[in-house]
Amino acid sequence: MPAPLLCISSTPELPESADAVVIGGGIVGVCAAYFMARQGMKVALIEKGRVGAEQSSRNWGWCRQQNRDARELPLATKSLDLWEEITEDLGEDLGFRRCGLLYLSDNQAEIDTWAKWRDFAKGEGVTTHMLSASEAAERGISTNKPWLGGVFSPSDGIADPSRAAPLIAKGVIKHGGSIHQFCAARGIETEAGKVCGVITEKGVIKTSQVVMAGGAWASSFCNQLGIRFPQSAVRSSALSLMPGAKGIPSALHTSEVSITQRSNGGYTLAISGTANVDITPQQLRFATDFLPMFAKRWKILSPGDLQAWLAGHETRKKWALDKPTPMEKTRILDPRPSTKLIEETLRRARMLLPEFANIPVQNAWGGYIDSTPDGVPVIDHAENISGFLIAAGFSGHGFGIGPGAGKLIAEMLAGKETFVEHKQYQLARLNKKAWGKVSDF
Repeated sequence: MPAPLLCISSTPELPESADAVVIGGGIVGVCAAYFMARQGMKVALIEKGRVGAEQSSRNWGWCRQQNRDARELPLATKSLDLWEEITEDLGEDLGFRRCGLLYLSDNQAEIDTWAKWRDFAKGEGVTTHMLSASEAAERGISTNKPWLGGVFSPSDGIADPSRAAPLIAKGVIKHGGSIHQFCAARGIETEAGKVCGVITEKGVIKTSQVVMAGGAWASSFCNQLGIRFPQSAVRSSALSLMPGAKGIPSALHTSEVSITQRSNGGYTLAISGTANVDITPQQLRFATDFLPMFAKRWKILSPGDLQAWLAGHETRKKWALDKPTPMEKTRILDPRPSTKLIEETLRRARMLLPEFANIPVQNAWGGYIDSTPDGVPVIDHAENISGFLIAAGFSGHGFGIGPGAGKLIAEMLAGKETFVEHKQYQLARLNKKAWGKVSDF
């Protein structure tokens, strides 16, 4: 069953031309299109299914700086301000609020890691409060148990995954852009090594600039263009509870379970980092690239099944541009969640938080989280095709940093000075023998 999602209408007609075309209607794609439209560009966003229907509506909804990789932190910090700016501009409720994020632990090594990040974050202007045992117990009073310690990040917050991407897409239209759902991009037209158009199932849009923000589909699309983009997705499982629980923090992380309050008063529940590894042709191709990450996280990853192979988003096959593609076969990635993981998540949540004991389950869903080998996204121009920019591999962090990523992409395409140095997001780092450290956070 898919996660809850606000559905919006598409722009009726496909434009003949655009200053830029964004492929992919997740949070990163819609934010990129939104900021391009705001700076006066004629932008068209095309989405094979519904805006926000894949991982952008299946995540926790956290908008955090806390425990970010140093390379992502500037995007996270900028995004918090942009969430507020977008909300004010649209006059719509994206569910964003700086409620603060609470982490509780009984593991001294984990607490020491948080303290080390706090020390680093001080130099970056980020406020993080380490909690003593008594302070952690007070903030975590709803758990009805003592804690060794914790951390609270007061300026961080949450937004609503069911509403954010669709409402920002409406903002694209407000500022003169267009949104085209159920319109898959099949490929790119080039002339003398430069982008000159996007081939969709409904026709060609002439353009000189394209943003590939296709999430879990990005690497297979890049493969059609001769671009090696190491990417692999794991299948996460989450559930939501009906409203009714009282006194629960808006956003709480523990090693047992993490919870987030939804706009309707219910809660999303998940176990951080746990996932199923569904084998795919692409995963086999990039197996050596991901060995360090899988070796580090093997205890929380479980063997999956053939859902991803059959879905086609990690295919290695080349497809024809005049026939239906895998994106048209699978409009929306909607994998079955792991029943075992859902049951375990619910058991842990009810053990930890007595208020949940009699609150019924509202929904459960699966989702594919696309990752890079080092857990940091790629936001970079392709070397072999001028005008083609890749913005993918957000590794489960895309929702919170989507506004910042979108702002950066818009600045890059407009040739403006960017608010953050973007060398750390280059694709080349992933295609070297030693591509870097796996993110700890």
